Amino acid sequence: MTTQILAPLMFGFTLLILGLGYPVAFSLAGSALMFGAFALIFDLFDPIFLSAMPERIFGIFTNDSLIAIPLFVFMGLILESAKISEDLLLGITRIFAKMKGGLAIAVFIVGTLLAASTGIVGATVVSMGLISLPLLLKKKYPKTLASGMICASGTLGQIIPPSIILIILGDVISSANQQAQTSLGMFDVKTVSAGDLFIGAIIPGLLLVLLYMIYVYFVCRLNPDIQSLSDEEILLNLNSDESDFPKEKTMKQKINFLLDVLKTLTPPLILILGVLGSIISGIATPTEAASVGSVGALVISIFKKRFSLESIKHSCDQTLQITSMVFAILIGASLFSIVFRGIGGDDVIHDFLLQFSSTPFICLLCVMIFIFALGFFLDFFEICFVVVPIVGPVLIQMGYDPIWLGVMIAMNLQTSFLTPPFGFSLFYFRGVAPESISTQDIYKGVIPFIFIQILTLALIWIFPELVLKSL
Repeated sequence: MTTQILAPLMFGFTLLILGLGYPVAFSLAGSALMFGAFALIFDLFDPIFLSAMPERIFGIFTNDSLIAIPLFVFMGLILESAKISEDLLLGITRIFAKMKGGLAIAVFIVGTLLAASTGIVGATVVSMGLISLPLLLKKKYPKTLASGMICASGTLGQIIPPSIILIILGDVISSANQQAQTSLGMFDVKTVSAGDLFIGAIIPGLLLVLLYMIYVYFVCRLNPDIQSLSDEEILLNLNSDESDFPKEKTMKQKINFLLDVLKTLTPPLILILGVLGSIISGIATPTEAASVGSVGALVISIFKKRFSLESIKHSCDQTLQITSMVFAILIGASLFSIVFRGIGGDDVIHDFLLQFSSTPFICLLCVMIFIFALGFFLDFFEICFVVVPIVGPVLIQMGYDPIWLGVMIAMNLQTSFLTPPFGFSLFYFRGVAPESISTQDIYKGVIPFIFIQILTLALIWIFPELVLKSL
């Protein structure tokens, strides 16, 4: 038994266990302990490596960047309890509803705003499914198109800041960059932060949204059955009475309409601009901005008179569960990386990828295809913690910018939420979709949006300034 055999076996066994659906944290830690003990028997692993584990755990819980995770999660849950998604959808719909395909465009605009305010995929997909799906089907949108739109718009929270995946990737890519530069003999390493990935992901994220909207706009224009909303329907969906709607609107009524829309959109927009603006301008770190955002979310819920101790308790409970899951995975991933490195796994992967050192393009292409394929079976947490720490240092050594690489991987990881058969966005939508929409309809519906995402990846690859110009 050699490390050339043992390391790939450990990696493959871990992916198999994860693919079978076992808890991520325990799968990573359990695989590490099992293969570490096995390697120890054959004298292929030095147990001294495990002495680094306490320091790793301490480093995880004192990492300033990771502290932003519970704060952003709490902010999103508070906004969700305040029914911000419903307010945004109805407000944006009033602006675009009279245009052919306007309802579809409104879905993606709302998805973008929710991504920048809550970033919680499950909550976004469920909310959009419950609120917009009946309206889309009523206006003759094909079931596949309606399903694909809601699932795709719901996953935007994975790439548009503030995103938990960008926070985690910021930490992983930073470690990979330090490891790569140290291997090259460079010890004055520029730190890569989650804030850098936030800034770098803004233009690619908006580009993806724009391509989504262009696609649905032309599909709607070419489909004669799709209808626009009438003025009466807009008011009815805003819980107004149809009898209150005058056939001819006066200037005062038009102004009231505009003020009503602004009243709906202004609070979340101020919060989004405040949180992201403070990060981009350098006024605040992501953690500081997240804390301000959490307070802002509470203020909005009070302003909208949707504040209650029960909603606060529920948000705190959910935040604790999500945060505990993330940090448990981080601990399991740390143990996995220690054992994998201890049995020489890093060297095996490094030597394999260096075979493409003369053609970095081919190396990166293989890694991206591998990550995309894993998205069919694994969640982004598994891919981020298992794959990226292994391939990241090698790709950075080949000359790829760590921030650009992080955004590319984040965009690719987003497919794990959208790609059949295990995309979590599809599961969330399946839970709220009526029986008239089959699982096959959902799968067919997301395929065009997956191709649009691949196109966006290609554009970022060809034009890296889309990421780097903002820095």
